[in-house]
Amino acid sequence: MAALLRWARTSLRRATSSPLRFPSTGFQTIPASTILEEERFNAFKQGHYYPVNIGDIFNSTYQVIGKLGYGTTSTVWLARDLKHDNYVTLKIYTRDQSHTEEFQIYKHLTHRKSSHPGYKHVRKSLDAFTIPRSGGDHGVLVQKPMWESFRHLLYQNPSRRFSEDLLKTGLKQVFLALDYLHTECKLVHTDISSDNILLEIEDSAILDAFTRDEMDNPSPRKLVDGMPVYASRRFDLPKTFGRAVLSDFGSAVRGDERRNHECAAGCLSIAGSHIWDLFEGKHMFYGNDPDGKGYSTRAHLAEVIGMLGPPPLDLLRRGKRSSEFFTEDGRNKEMFLAFIRGMLQWRPEDRKTAKELLQDPWLNHEAE
Repeated sequence: MAALLRWARTSLRRATSSPLRFPSTGFQTIPASTILEEERFNAFKQGHYYPVNIGDIFNSTYQVIGKLGYGTTSTVWLARDLKHDNYVTLKIYTRDQSHTEEFQIYKHLTHRKSSHPGYKHVRKSLDAFTIPRSGGDHGVLVQKPMWESFRHLLYQNPSRRFSEDLLKTGLKQVFLALDYLHTECKLVHTDISSDNILLEIEDSAILDAFTRDEMDNPSPRKLVDGMPVYASRRFDLPKTFGRAVLSDFGSAVRGDERRNHECAAGCLSIAGSHIWDLFEGKHMFYGNDPDGKGYSTRAHLAEVIGMLGPPPLDLLRRGKRSSEFFTEDGRNKEMFLAFIRGMLQWRPEDRKTAKELLQDPWLNHEAE
């Protein structure tokens, strides 16, 4: 009987690890005139993305189940590890993207073992390999699947903001992750944002549901000069959320190497801005240029100074672009700052009208 049970368990494991056959019909074909996801990027137009098809098997191990997302340097897919019968994600880099350094960062993180409480809040890699291709190879990073980011969770909330308790819980875990990175790994993330804070999946039923959905309702897609482009599919909303995990180390740097800027302080100040966004449901700074041309470094800087006051003189002397925005004695260019202050006032009646702003000296001052 024992031998029969072992045989049954082995047979079942092999059955669940067999490649799936995904539908080749029954999906929506996106019109050629509709720009879909990574198709909008120049790297796509230059043929730098790998032509992934749902059902493909990579490295004789990982079968692609569906698309999770995309970016300027990669696409991300849910896949099945056929050897270990579990789910993974595949981050498939564009061939113009140097992935070597990020692979080394993840190797450094993954091979370390630690009792630090922040260890479990840092995303690791399970595997990494390269897909050879004429014209340039593609790196692939294999990781444990995660649910969506803090940013996506924020937009699931009708109020567009986190509760104080939820925010505090998440931040404590992120700060543990940062302390672990800084003290034990000597790494600085440099790109902390709500997009890079993910939530663990506690219930694998979400992953099974994703697979069933792809089988029953195949993802919309299109072909662009023979290159497949799929619409991303979202995970269902979980009943309970797992712990927060800091992810995406493509911009991480060694903290024990001398650099010409303060990465740690910079990334924490950026994190502070994103914390504000999550709690208040709006941005701390917008940087909208008063001339209507969109984002402006000068406008953004003026907003920061309006909140924190002028930067210390010793800090300005270290900045490569300080002379563009500050005079030698460290004072901000007064005309511009006065212009911004005319709009940033507590009382509505103290704010300059549009007509008054049109007459502002800075707005009418000819650049030298």
